[in-house]
Amino acid sequence: MTEPASPASPPPRPRAQRAWRAACPNCGAPVDFASAASASAVCSFCRSSLLRDGDTLRKIGESAELFDDHTPLQLGASGRWQGVGFTLVGRLQYRYPEGTWNEWHLLFDTSGDGPPRSAWLSEDNAGHVLSFDQKPLTDPPVLAEWHAGQRVLVDGRAWTVASIQPVTLAAAVGELPRPPTLGQPHTVVDLRNERDEVGTLDDAAGPALQWAIGKPINLSALSLTGLRDDNAAAVSGRTLECPSCGASLTATLASTQAITCGQCHAVVDISAGVGADLKHYAQNNSGEAGIGPQIPLGSTGRLSLGPEGAQDWTVVGYQERCDIPSPGDDDEQTFWREYLLYNRQAGFAFLVDAEDGWSAVRPLTGAPQQRGNAATWQDQTYQQRYRYVAAVTWVQGEFYWRVKRDERARVTDFTGADGRVLSREETGSEVTWSAGRRLGAAEIARGFNLPPGSLGGDSLPTSSLGGGGLGSSGISQGVIILIVVVVVILLMSRCTSRDDCDQTRATFGEASAEYQQCRRSSGSSGGLRTGGGSFGGFSSGGGGHK
Repeated sequence: MTEPASPASPPPRPRAQRAWRAACPNCGAPVDFASAASASAVCSFCRSSLLRDGDTLRKIGESAELFDDHTPLQLGASGRWQGVGFTLVGRLQYRYPEGTWNEWHLLFDTSGDGPPRSAWLSEDNAGHVLSFDQKPLTDPPVLAEWHAGQRVLVDGRAWTVASIQPVTLAAAVGELPRPPTLGQPHTVVDLRNERDEVGTLDDAAGPALQWAIGKPINLSALSLTGLRDDNAAAVSGRTLECPSCGASLTATLASTQAITCGQCHAVVDISAGVGADLKHYAQNNSGEAGIGPQIPLGSTGRLSLGPEGAQDWTVVGYQERCDIPSPGDDDEQTFWREYLLYNRQAGFAFLVDAEDGWSAVRPLTGAPQQRGNAATWQDQTYQQRYRYVAAVTWVQGEFYWRVKRDERARVTDFTGADGRVLSREETGSEVTWSAGRRLGAAEIARGFNLPPGSLGGDSLPTSSLGGGGLGSSGISQGVIILIVVVVVILLMSRCTSRDDCDQTRATFGEASAEYQQCRRSSGSSGGLRTGGGSFGGFSSGGGGHK
């Protein structure tokens, strides 16, 4: 009798054949190199920056301590991509005006005699990008001559400049392909294109420029193991005291840069970390007159917002926004609400409740191609619908960008076939795109297990003010209209009073050169609004990455 064959065990993962270890010249701790081609490392014990010099290590500096942002990634974590295993062996932590971001150096396994292939797993708009270093550019551009939104030609391909950021390398640890330039200010430019690629130019090494190209990647697609269990650390390490009223604040997300106090409603910037001198500002009382979140913060709903299909999304943040009419513009001012959703694997998305109904959008890694009043993304053409300046008037919850008082952005909204929507938001140094589709209020209510009709209709003129929810409770139509009128007056007084050129106009007059220059500088003359709501779903500070 022939015994059944036992199940074949998976083949062992190939490992690098040229690993190397040496003692740190500063503290004596072992420093491991998985690749003989790696030029540098940072000692995990004493944070000395080490340069390989033959078979010895030479100290060339010292790294600052990493800011504990509670990322689930950590050195030694491993995964697979396109059938090849890799290990996270190094980490760089950059600081820029909006906060920090991480870049993880990973090495792919190899069974040959050559060195392992090197790559970078970087944070990007609350998502991740897997990128690879490219050959030096033969004709490197001058970064100082560029601006956000500009179309440029790099390495024989057309790109859009998405952001230009002054940065410093704040800290480093582990094995690195080149010595870290710690504490030296330099510029990082992000380029994006319609192929959903991200190009990164970095002048840390001088005019030669470091050049890398990447694509967005979902962490779930990397089959990662050895991740950090951050739940306990998030509770203990990210509990802070509100600098305004002393109440306890707890940040539950690894990427949180700003949080609002549930007691005094102050907005607190926590990007500098626990123990820092936290910046904060008070908000006007909004949300108290029945216009707060209709979907409670902390609720979890099941919605299909992308190619992954139906997933569980938790409401972690909420903001109210309005457009800023240009002087002399007779169009009515519009108000809308945005819910920030989070999924551990898929990242962030926005539910937008506007006058013309609900929509769901997610940040894009790439950049649609824009020509005149049309934009093209993934073989779909979108037509411009609205162009305006948007202001944030109220926030609650946690946000992965640094929320600022009176945040403003130049917004252009586009519509496509089958309810598709596209939005472009621009600030002084950054352009971000988001894309999504229209959603029915009933679909959202079902997803969050809310009573039918609680989110209003799909295109009611009062939907962004909660009129549908009030109507479902049996309140008379006259009372509803009165409440809505009062709310609109309050919102308009809050929003229109924030024209940062009012003082200049009062001092020099509306026709003065000083006032016109102020309008141009603040962007208040850039809006063209013809009614309806917004489906931008992305605040002006939402870069979240270099």
